[in-house]
Amino acid sequence: MRTTKFGAVALMLVCATPAFAEAPEKDKDVWISIGADALETARGSFKAQGEELAAAREKNGVAVLRVRESQLEKLSKVMHDKLNRCAGFISHDTEEQALAAVESSTSQQAVASLISYTIDNGTTANSLMSAVTESGIRSTITTLSTSWTTRRYNLQSGIDAANWLKSRWTTLANGRTDITVANFVHPTTTSPQPSVILTIRGTTLPNEVVVLGAHLDSINGSGSSYAAPGADDDASGVAALTEVIRVAVAKGYRPARTVKFMAYAAEEIGLRGSGAIAANHKSTGVNVVGVLQLDMINYRGSSYDIVMVSDYTNAAQNTFIRNLITRYLPGVTATSTTCGYGCSDHASWHNQGYAASIPFEALMGQDNPYIHTTKDTLAQTAGTATNSVKFTKLAAAYVAELAKGTTSIALQAEDAEESR
Repeated sequence: MRTTKFGAVALMLVCATPAFAEAPEKDKDVWISIGADALETARGSFKAQGEELAAAREKNGVAVLRVRESQLEKLSKVMHDKLNRCAGFISHDTEEQALAAVESSTSQQAVASLISYTIDNGTTANSLMSAVTESGIRSTITTLSTSWTTRRYNLQSGIDAANWLKSRWTTLANGRTDITVANFVHPTTTSPQPSVILTIRGTTLPNEVVVLGAHLDSINGSGSSYAAPGADDDASGVAALTEVIRVAVAKGYRPARTVKFMAYAAEEIGLRGSGAIAANHKSTGVNVVGVLQLDMINYRGSSYDIVMVSDYTNAAQNTFIRNLITRYLPGVTATSTTCGYGCSDHASWHNQGYAASIPFEALMGQDNPYIHTTKDTLAQTAGTATNSVKFTKLAAAYVAELAKGTTSIALQAEDAEESR
Protein backbone atom coordinates (compact mmCIF):
# COMPACT_ATOMS: atom_id res chain seq x y z
CA MET A 1 0.00 0.00 0.00
CA ARG A 2 1.25 3.50 -0.70
CA THR A 3 0.35 6.92 -2.15
CA THR A 4 -1.49 8.74 -5.05
CA LYS A 5 -1.26 11.42 -7.62
CA PHE A 6 -4.42 13.33 -8.47
CA GLY A 7 -5.16 15.77 -11.20
CA ALA A 8 -2.39 14.49 -13.38
CA VAL A 9 -1.82 15.86 -16.84
CA ALA A 10 -4.22 14.28 -19.32
CA LEU A 11 -2.69 11.03 -20.52
CA MET A 12 -3.18 8.71 -23.45
CA LEU A 13 -3.57 4.96 -23.44
CA VAL A 14 -0.85 3.74 -25.78
CA CYS A 15 1.35 0.69 -26.20
CA ALA A 16 4.78 2.28 -26.24
CA THR A 17 7.04 2.29 -23.19
CA PRO A 18 9.21 5.35 -22.50
CA ALA A 19 12.97 4.94 -22.37
CA PHE A 20 14.39 5.80 -18.98
CA ALA A 21 17.50 4.99 -17.01
CA GLU A 22 17.64 7.19 -13.94
CA ALA A 23 15.46 9.47 -11.82
CA PRO A 24 15.10 13.09 -12.94
CA GLU A 25 17.98 15.20 -11.66
CA LYS A 26 15.94 18.23 -10.69
CA ASP A 27 14.51 18.10 -7.19
CA LYS A 28 11.26 19.81 -8.05
CA ASP A 29 8.55 21.04 -5.71
CA VAL A 30 5.38 18.97 -5.51
CA TRP A 31 2.19 19.34 -3.54
CA ILE A 32 0.80 16.66 -1.29
CA SER A 33 -2.45 16.10 0.54
CA ILE A 34 -2.12 14.20 3.80
CA GLY A 35 -4.36 13.31 6.70
CA ALA A 36 -4.23 16.18 9.21
CA ASP A 37 -3.93 13.62 12.02
CA ALA A 38 -0.57 12.53 10.60
CA LEU A 39 0.90 16.00 10.18
CA GLU A 40 2.37 16.36 13.67
CA THR A 41 4.09 12.98 13.46
CA ALA A 42 5.51 13.79 10.04
CA ARG A 43 6.76 17.21 11.18
CA GLY A 44 8.40 15.73 14.26
CA SER A 45 10.23 13.03 12.32
CA PHE A 46 11.47 15.48 9.70
CA LYS A 47 12.61 17.94 12.38
CA ALA A 48 14.60 15.19 14.10
CA GLN A 49 16.47 14.79 10.81
CA GLY A 50 17.16 18.52 10.52
CA GLU A 51 14.42 19.22 7.98
CA GLU A 52 11.29 21.30 8.15
CA LEU A 53 7.98 20.73 6.40
CA ALA A 54 6.27 23.79 4.96
CA ALA A 55 3.18 25.34 6.47
CA ALA A 56 -0.02 23.49 5.66
CA ARG A 57 -3.58 24.46 4.81
CA GLU A 58 -6.15 22.20 6.47
CA LYS A 59 -9.77 21.38 5.70
CA ASN A 60 -12.03 18.38 6.21
CA GLY A 61 -9.31 16.57 8.13
CA VAL A 62 -6.87 16.82 5.22
CA ALA A 63 -3.80 19.05 5.01
CA VAL A 64 -2.14 20.40 1.85
CA LEU A 65 1.52 21.41 1.78
CA ARG A 66 4.47 21.79 -0.56
CA VAL A 67 7.45 19.43 -0.32
CA ARG A 68 10.47 18.59 -2.45
CA GLU A 69 10.14 15.49 -4.56
CA SER A 70 13.19 14.01 -2.82
CA GLN A 71 11.24 14.14 0.45
CA LEU A 72 8.43 11.87 -0.75
CA GLU A 73 10.33 8.65 -0.09
CA LYS A 74 11.34 9.88 3.34
CA LEU A 75 7.73 10.82 4.09
CA SER A 76 6.57 7.40 2.95
CA LYS A 77 8.98 5.78 5.41
CA VAL A 78 7.79 7.99 8.27
CA MET A 79 4.16 7.19 7.57
CA HIS A 80 4.89 3.47 7.42
CA ASP A 81 7.19 3.26 10.44
CA LYS A 82 5.31 5.63 12.74
CA LEU A 83 1.67 5.30 11.69
CA ASN A 84 1.42 1.94 9.89
CA ARG A 85 0.22 3.73 6.75
CA CYS A 86 1.34 3.06 3.22
CA ALA A 87 1.96 5.73 2.38
CA GLY A 88 -0.87 7.87 3.66
CA PHE A 89 -0.48 10.82 1.32
CA ILE A 90 -1.29 11.78 -2.27
CA SER A 91 1.04 13.75 -4.53
CA HIS A 92 -0.16 16.42 -6.97
CA ASP A 93 1.41 18.47 -9.75
CA THR A 94 0.01 21.80 -8.53
CA GLU A 95 -1.41 23.46 -5.46
CA GLU A 96 -4.71 23.92 -7.27
CA GLN A 97 -5.01 20.17 -7.88
CA ALA A 98 -4.19 19.41 -4.26
CA LEU A 99 -6.77 21.87 -2.95
CA ALA A 100 -9.38 20.52 -5.36
CA ALA A 101 -8.76 17.01 -4.04
CA VAL A 102 -9.31 18.22 -0.48
CA GLU A 103 -12.53 19.95 -1.42
CA SER A 104 -13.96 16.74 -2.83
CA SER A 105 -12.71 14.44 -0.10
CA THR A 106 -14.06 13.43 3.28
CA SER A 107 -13.37 10.17 5.11
CA GLN A 108 -16.94 8.99 4.54
CA GLN A 109 -17.67 10.61 1.21
CA ALA A 110 -21.16 9.70 0.04
CA VAL A 111 -20.91 8.03 -3.34
CA ALA A 112 -24.24 7.20 -4.92
CA SER A 113 -24.69 3.56 -5.83
CA LEU A 114 -24.74 3.43 -9.62
CA ILE A 115 -26.12 -0.09 -9.79
CA SER A 116 -28.22 -2.47 -7.76
CA TYR A 117 -26.06 -5.03 -5.98
CA THR A 118 -27.43 -8.52 -6.54
CA ILE A 119 -25.94 -11.97 -6.03
CA ASP A 120 -27.54 -14.31 -8.54
CA ASN A 121 -24.79 -15.46 -10.90
CA GLY A 122 -23.60 -18.45 -8.92
CA THR A 123 -22.90 -20.78 -11.82
CA THR A 124 -20.47 -18.32 -13.36
CA ALA A 125 -18.92 -17.32 -10.03
CA ASN A 126 -18.32 -20.91 -8.99
CA SER A 127 -16.97 -21.77 -12.44
CA LEU A 128 -14.33 -19.05 -12.15
CA MET A 129 -13.52 -19.64 -8.49
CA SER A 130 -13.07 -23.38 -8.91
CA ALA A 131 -10.25 -22.84 -11.39
CA VAL A 132 -8.14 -20.57 -9.14
CA THR A 133 -4.86 -22.22 -8.14
CA GLU A 134 -2.27 -21.37 -5.51
CA SER A 135 0.53 -22.35 -7.89
CA GLY A 136 -0.68 -19.90 -10.51
CA ILE A 137 -0.65 -17.03 -8.02
CA ARG A 138 2.70 -18.10 -6.58
CA SER A 139 4.31 -18.21 -10.03
CA THR A 140 3.54 -14.54 -10.69
CA ILE A 141 4.66 -13.44 -7.22
CA THR A 142 7.91 -15.34 -7.70
CA THR A 143 8.62 -13.74 -11.07
CA LEU A 144 7.86 -10.21 -9.91
CA SER A 145 9.79 -10.49 -6.64
CA THR A 146 12.91 -12.27 -7.95
CA SER A 147 13.44 -11.30 -11.58
CA TRP A 148 14.24 -7.66 -10.74
CA THR A 149 16.03 -6.23 -7.71
CA THR A 150 13.29 -3.63 -7.44
CA ARG A 151 10.22 -2.53 -9.36
CA ARG A 152 10.77 1.08 -8.36
CA TYR A 153 8.82 3.51 -10.53
CA ASN A 154 11.81 5.55 -11.76
CA LEU A 155 14.32 2.79 -12.48
CA GLN A 156 14.73 0.70 -15.61
CA SER A 157 13.91 -2.44 -13.61
CA GLY A 158 10.48 -1.01 -12.83
CA ILE A 159 9.89 -0.37 -16.52
CA ASP A 160 11.10 -3.86 -17.38
CA ALA A 161 8.68 -5.39 -14.87
CA ALA A 162 5.81 -3.47 -16.49
CA ASN A 163 6.86 -4.67 -19.94
CA TRP A 164 6.98 -8.26 -18.71
CA LEU A 165 3.50 -7.97 -17.20
CA LYS A 166 2.08 -6.49 -20.39
CA SER A 167 3.56 -9.41 -22.33
CA ARG A 168 2.23 -11.93 -19.81
CA TRP A 169 -1.29 -10.51 -19.91
CA THR A 170 -1.18 -10.39 -23.71
CA THR A 171 -0.25 -14.06 -23.79
CA LEU A 172 -3.07 -14.90 -21.38
CA ALA A 173 -5.56 -13.04 -23.59
CA ASN A 174 -4.88 -15.78 -26.14
CA GLY A 175 -5.81 -13.67 -29.16
CA ARG A 176 -9.38 -12.97 -28.08
CA THR A 177 -10.63 -10.01 -30.09
CA ASP A 178 -12.70 -8.70 -27.17
CA ILE A 179 -9.58 -8.37 -24.98
CA THR A 180 -6.95 -5.63 -25.31
CA VAL A 181 -3.79 -5.01 -23.33
CA ALA A 182 -2.04 -1.62 -23.29
CA ASN A 183 0.36 0.51 -21.30
CA PHE A 184 -0.99 3.71 -19.79
CA VAL A 185 2.05 5.89 -20.31
CA HIS A 186 2.74 8.65 -17.79
CA PRO A 187 5.01 11.68 -18.33
CA THR A 188 8.55 10.72 -17.30
CA THR A 189 8.49 13.46 -14.67
CA THR A 190 5.49 11.70 -13.11
CA SER A 191 6.45 8.06 -13.57
CA PRO A 192 8.77 6.58 -16.19
CA GLN A 193 7.17 3.25 -15.31
CA PRO A 194 3.86 2.82 -17.17
CA SER A 195 0.70 1.36 -15.72
CA VAL A 196 -0.66 -1.75 -17.47
CA ILE A 197 -4.36 -2.25 -18.32
CA LEU A 198 -6.15 -5.33 -19.69
CA THR A 199 -9.72 -4.72 -20.87
CA ILE A 200 -12.41 -7.32 -21.55
CA ARG A 201 -15.15 -5.58 -23.53
CA GLY A 202 -18.67 -6.10 -22.21
CA THR A 203 -21.18 -7.94 -24.39
CA THR A 204 -24.40 -6.07 -23.58
CA LEU A 205 -23.37 -3.17 -21.30
CA PRO A 206 -19.93 -2.20 -22.68
CA ASN A 207 -20.21 1.41 -21.46
CA GLU A 208 -20.47 0.33 -17.83
CA VAL A 209 -17.05 -0.48 -16.40
CA VAL A 210 -15.84 -2.63 -13.51
CA VAL A 211 -12.23 -2.02 -12.39
CA LEU A 212 -9.92 -4.37 -10.47
CA GLY A 213 -6.54 -2.95 -9.52
CA ALA A 214 -3.23 -3.54 -7.75
CA HIS A 215 0.05 -1.65 -7.84
CA LEU A 216 3.07 -2.79 -9.78
CA ASP A 217 5.86 -0.75 -8.19
CA SER A 218 7.82 -1.57 -5.04
CA ILE A 219 9.94 0.47 -2.65
CA ASN A 220 12.53 0.06 0.08
CA GLY A 221 12.19 2.60 2.87
CA SER A 222 15.96 2.64 3.38
CA GLY A 223 16.56 4.18 -0.04
CA SER A 224 16.52 3.59 -3.76
CA SER A 225 19.80 1.65 -3.77
CA TYR A 226 18.32 -1.14 -1.65
CA ALA A 227 16.50 -4.19 -2.98
CA ALA A 228 12.70 -4.08 -2.88
CA PRO A 229 11.31 -7.51 -3.83
CA GLY A 230 7.79 -6.46 -2.81
CA ALA A 231 6.40 -10.00 -2.79
CA ASP A 232 3.44 -9.08 -0.58
CA ASP A 233 3.49 -5.37 -1.38
CA ASP A 234 2.17 -5.68 -3.99
CA ALA A 235 3.22 -8.56 -6.21
CA SER A 236 0.50 -10.50 -4.39
CA GLY A 237 -2.22 -8.18 -5.66
CA VAL A 238 -0.90 -8.18 -9.23
CA ALA A 239 -0.65 -11.97 -9.06
CA ALA A 240 -4.30 -12.23 -8.00
CA LEU A 241 -5.38 -10.11 -10.97
CA THR A 242 -3.23 -12.23 -13.28
CA GLU A 243 -4.82 -15.43 -11.99
CA VAL A 244 -8.35 -14.06 -12.44
CA ILE A 245 -7.43 -13.11 -16.02
CA ARG A 246 -6.03 -16.61 -16.66
CA VAL A 247 -9.13 -18.26 -15.25
CA ALA A 248 -11.51 -15.94 -17.13
CA VAL A 249 -9.90 -16.76 -20.48
CA ALA A 250 -9.62 -20.48 -19.70
CA LYS A 251 -13.33 -20.60 -18.85
CA GLY A 252 -14.39 -18.55 -21.84
CA TYR A 253 -15.80 -15.81 -19.62
CA ARG A 254 -17.58 -12.98 -21.42
CA PRO A 255 -18.87 -10.25 -19.09
CA ALA A 256 -21.96 -8.17 -19.73
CA ARG A 257 -20.16 -5.06 -18.42
CA THR A 258 -16.64 -4.13 -19.49
CA VAL A 259 -13.99 -5.29 -17.02
CA LYS A 260 -10.60 -3.57 -16.67
CA PHE A 261 -7.66 -5.09 -14.80
CA MET A 262 -5.10 -2.43 -13.85
CA ALA A 263 -1.53 -2.69 -12.53
CA TYR A 264 -0.70 0.83 -11.36
CA ALA A 265 2.67 2.53 -11.52
CA ALA A 266 4.17 4.72 -8.81
CA GLU A 267 1.73 3.96 -6.00
CA GLU A 268 4.43 4.11 -3.37
CA ILE A 269 5.23 7.78 -3.86
CA GLY A 270 1.72 9.23 -3.91
CA LEU A 271 -0.70 7.00 -5.85
CA ARG A 272 0.52 8.64 -9.03
CA GLY A 273 -0.47 5.96 -11.53
CA SER A 274 -3.96 5.29 -10.23
CA GLY A 275 -4.51 8.99 -9.60
CA ALA A 276 -3.85 9.82 -13.24
CA ILE A 277 -5.97 6.94 -14.51
CA ALA A 278 -8.93 7.68 -12.22
CA ALA A 279 -8.78 11.37 -13.14
CA ASN A 280 -8.67 10.43 -16.83
CA HIS A 281 -11.73 8.20 -16.48
CA LYS A 282 -13.58 10.98 -14.67
CA SER A 283 -12.67 13.72 -17.16
CA THR A 284 -13.70 11.57 -20.12
CA GLY A 285 -16.99 10.55 -18.51
CA VAL A 286 -16.33 6.82 -18.19
CA ASN A 287 -19.12 5.15 -16.22
CA VAL A 288 -17.15 3.14 -13.67
CA VAL A 289 -19.70 1.26 -11.55
CA GLY A 290 -17.27 -0.33 -9.11
CA VAL A 291 -13.59 -0.58 -8.16
CA LEU A 292 -11.83 -3.35 -6.22
CA GLN A 293 -8.27 -2.80 -4.98
CA LEU A 294 -5.97 -5.66 -3.96
CA ASP A 295 -2.90 -4.44 -2.05
CA MET A 296 -1.11 -6.88 0.31
CA ILE A 297 -3.11 -10.09 0.47
CA ASN A 298 -0.58 -12.88 1.10
CA TYR A 299 0.36 -12.37 4.77
CA ARG A 300 -2.10 -13.37 7.45
CA GLY A 301 -1.36 -11.09 10.37
CA SER A 302 -4.72 -11.30 12.17
CA SER A 303 -7.10 -14.05 13.20
CA TYR A 304 -9.58 -12.76 10.62
CA ASP A 305 -9.20 -14.00 7.04
CA ILE A 306 -10.26 -10.83 5.23
CA VAL A 307 -10.36 -7.29 6.63
CA MET A 308 -12.43 -4.66 4.83
CA VAL A 309 -11.14 -1.09 4.96
CA SER A 310 -14.10 1.06 6.00
CA ASP A 311 -12.78 4.60 5.47
CA TYR A 312 -12.34 6.27 2.08
CA THR A 313 -14.39 3.45 0.58
CA ASN A 314 -18.01 2.93 -0.42
CA ALA A 315 -20.22 1.47 2.32
CA ALA A 316 -22.77 -0.10 -0.05
CA GLN A 317 -20.12 -1.86 -2.09
CA ASN A 318 -18.33 -2.97 1.09
CA THR A 319 -21.57 -4.63 2.20
CA PHE A 320 -21.87 -6.26 -1.21
CA ILE A 321 -18.36 -7.70 -0.86
CA ARG A 322 -19.08 -8.93 2.67
CA ASN A 323 -22.14 -10.69 1.23
CA LEU A 324 -19.97 -12.24 -1.48
CA ILE A 325 -17.71 -13.64 1.23
CA THR A 326 -20.69 -15.13 3.06
CA ARG A 327 -22.14 -16.58 -0.14
CA TYR A 328 -19.05 -17.92 -1.88
CA LEU A 329 -16.37 -18.34 0.81
CA PRO A 330 -18.06 -20.24 3.66
CA GLY A 331 -15.88 -20.42 6.73
CA VAL A 332 -13.87 -17.34 5.77
CA THR A 333 -14.06 -14.74 8.53
CA ALA A 334 -14.23 -11.01 7.88
CA THR A 335 -14.11 -7.77 9.85
CA SER A 336 -13.37 -4.08 9.25
CA THR A 337 -10.52 -1.67 9.92
CA THR A 338 -9.59 1.92 9.12
CA CYS A 339 -6.55 2.76 7.06
CA GLY A 340 -6.39 6.55 6.92
CA TYR A 341 -5.98 9.05 4.12
CA GLY A 342 -4.33 8.01 0.84
CA CYS A 343 -3.84 4.44 2.04
CA SER A 344 -3.78 2.74 -1.37
CA ASP A 345 -5.01 3.15 -4.93
CA HIS A 346 -8.68 2.80 -3.99
CA ALA A 347 -8.39 6.37 -2.66
CA SER A 348 -7.70 7.65 -6.17
CA TRP A 349 -11.05 6.32 -7.39
CA HIS A 350 -12.90 7.29 -4.21
CA ASN A 351 -11.74 10.89 -4.51
CA GLN A 352 -13.06 11.00 -8.06
CA GLY A 353 -16.50 9.95 -6.82
CA TYR A 354 -16.39 6.26 -7.76
CA ALA A 355 -17.43 3.37 -5.50
CA ALA A 356 -14.22 1.69 -4.33
CA SER A 357 -13.37 -1.06 -1.85
CA ILE A 358 -10.23 -2.76 -0.56
CA PRO A 359 -10.20 -6.13 1.22
CA PHE A 360 -6.93 -6.36 3.20
CA GLU A 361 -4.79 -9.06 4.77
CA ALA A 362 -4.98 -7.92 8.41
CA LEU A 363 -6.09 -5.30 10.87
CA MET A 364 -3.96 -2.17 10.56
CA GLY A 365 -0.82 -2.58 12.61
CA GLN A 366 -0.97 -6.37 12.30
CA ASP A 367 -0.13 -6.51 8.60
CA ASN A 368 3.15 -7.70 7.10
CA PRO A 369 6.02 -6.10 9.09
CA TYR A 370 8.55 -6.78 6.32
CA ILE A 371 7.09 -4.57 3.58
CA HIS A 372 9.36 -1.81 2.24
CA THR A 373 12.42 -3.91 3.13
CA THR A 374 14.65 -6.50 1.48
CA LYS A 375 12.75 -9.15 3.45
CA ASP A 376 9.38 -8.73 1.69
CA THR A 377 9.75 -12.13 0.03
CA LEU A 378 7.74 -15.33 -0.26
CA ALA A 379 9.89 -16.75 2.54
CA GLN A 380 7.73 -14.77 4.99
CA THR A 381 4.75 -16.91 3.96
CA ALA A 382 6.57 -20.25 3.95
CA GLY A 383 7.18 -19.97 0.22
CA THR A 384 3.50 -20.18 -0.67
CA ALA A 385 0.68 -17.95 -1.92
CA THR A 386 -1.92 -19.77 0.15
CA ASN A 387 -3.31 -16.68 1.87
CA SER A 388 -3.85 -15.01 -1.51
CA VAL A 389 -6.16 -17.75 -2.75
CA LYS A 390 -9.24 -16.57 -0.84
CA PHE A 391 -8.72 -12.99 -2.04
CA THR A 392 -8.32 -14.17 -5.62
CA LYS A 393 -11.51 -16.22 -5.39
CA LEU A 394 -13.26 -13.19 -3.92
CA ALA A 395 -12.05 -11.09 -6.86
CA ALA A 396 -13.40 -13.71 -9.26
CA ALA A 397 -16.78 -13.67 -7.51
CA TYR A 398 -16.75 -9.85 -7.59
CA VAL A 399 -16.26 -9.90 -11.36
CA ALA A 400 -18.96 -12.54 -11.87
CA GLU A 401 -21.56 -10.75 -9.78
CA LEU A 402 -20.81 -7.12 -10.63
CA ALA A 403 -19.96 -7.50 -14.31
CA LYS A 404 -22.33 -10.52 -14.63
CA GLY A 405 -22.08 -12.41 -17.93
CA THR A 406 -21.26 -16.10 -18.18
CA THR A 407 -18.54 -18.60 -18.96
CA SER A 408 -18.71 -21.20 -21.69
CA ILE A 409 -18.64 -23.84 -18.95
CA ALA A 410 -21.61 -22.14 -17.27
CA LEU A 411 -23.52 -22.07 -20.55
CA GLN A 412 -22.89 -25.78 -21.03
CA ALA A 413 -24.18 -26.47 -17.53
CA GLU A 414 -27.32 -24.43 -18.16
CA ASP A 415 -27.94 -26.14 -21.51
CA ALA A 416 -27.53 -29.57 -19.92
CA GLU A 417 -29.99 -28.64 -17.16
CA GLU A 418 -32.58 -27.38 -19.65
CA SER A 419 -32.31 -30.56 -21.78
CA ARG A 420 -33.22 -32.82 -18.87
